[in-house]
Amino acid sequence: MRALTQDRYGTTGVLAVRDVERPRPGEGEVLVRVAAAGMDRGAWHFMTGEPYLMRLLGFGFRAPSVAVPGTNFAGVVETVGEGVTAYQPGDEVYGACRGTFAEFAVASVEKVAPKPPRLSFEEAAVLPYPTFVALQALRDHGHVQPGQRVLVVGASGAVGTIAVQLASAFGATVTGVCSAGGADLVRSLGASDVIDYTTTDFADGSVRFDLILDIGGRTPVRRLRRALTRTGTLVIVGGEGDRWIGGIHRQLGAALLSPFVPQRLVSFVTREHARELLTMNELVAAGQVRPVLGPVFPLSEGAAAVAAFEEGRSPGRVVISA
Repeated sequence: MRALTQDRYGTTGVLAVRDVERPRPGEGEVLVRVAAAGMDRGAWHFMTGEPYLMRLLGFGFRAPSVAVPGTNFAGVVETVGEGVTAYQPGDEVYGACRGTFAEFAVASVEKVAPKPPRLSFEEAAVLPYPTFVALQALRDHGHVQPGQRVLVVGASGAVGTIAVQLASAFGATVTGVCSAGGADLVRSLGASDVIDYTTTDFADGSVRFDLILDIGGRTPVRRLRRALTRTGTLVIVGGEGDRWIGGIHRQLGAALLSPFVPQRLVSFVTREHARELLTMNELVAAGQVRPVLGPVFPLSEGAAAVAAFEEGRSPGRVVISA
């Protein structure tokens, strides 16, 4: 099969389309003919090997442990492994696994769900990772409630666009933080207000929120707390930082401080599970959530897709179509 591959860490310069052996599904797995694969920040980190801490955590020290990048997909079940009864060849599915920038990929049935009928393969392929993160951040860790004021920092990004819609669907009043270029998009997704972080200090304390989702940011925890109510909740979703440990220092700092202040300061490790995708299917069917699709590149132009993602100029998620 054809696949976008890498034999060392890096970005566009280390990528090449090659013929590789087709994977085989094991027990509890399905082999999927990939129709589309979404590009996301997690896949980028696996590809670049940054922060370096990842390499010590088992993802490959000198080279990635999986030679084919990509973590999200939508496609058609080709064959099923032993013990799989929920899916049959020909079923349209979407989900998460490693090695999705290829014609075929193997995924655990615990990370796969039926593709929403109203979505194209390209639209479905951009949903898994943002769904896992946004749902768990808002529902499980933020305990969002109807009527709350919710601030989403990074509202125009992959996770942010889903988080804005979910918070709105849960009955919250949402304010998004992004650049001016993403303001119209974020409003169209349900935000009642948008703050341009390039011109306005969203953490000056003039407005306080019951729940803040900080998605991939660098804002110090002490500043984010200024924008919280006295008993509000801050959920740190990832975070960028240096090439050694990334943004983990903020998560650690928040965890150490939280027991000593009235506010809840939370970070978490995202879990990939089909139940989140099934919840998303219901929201999509009800018209409460829609994916934001960006440019679509064929597999043969996979390196160009990565370059477009790194530039970040186009609204919406970048997709590689197999």
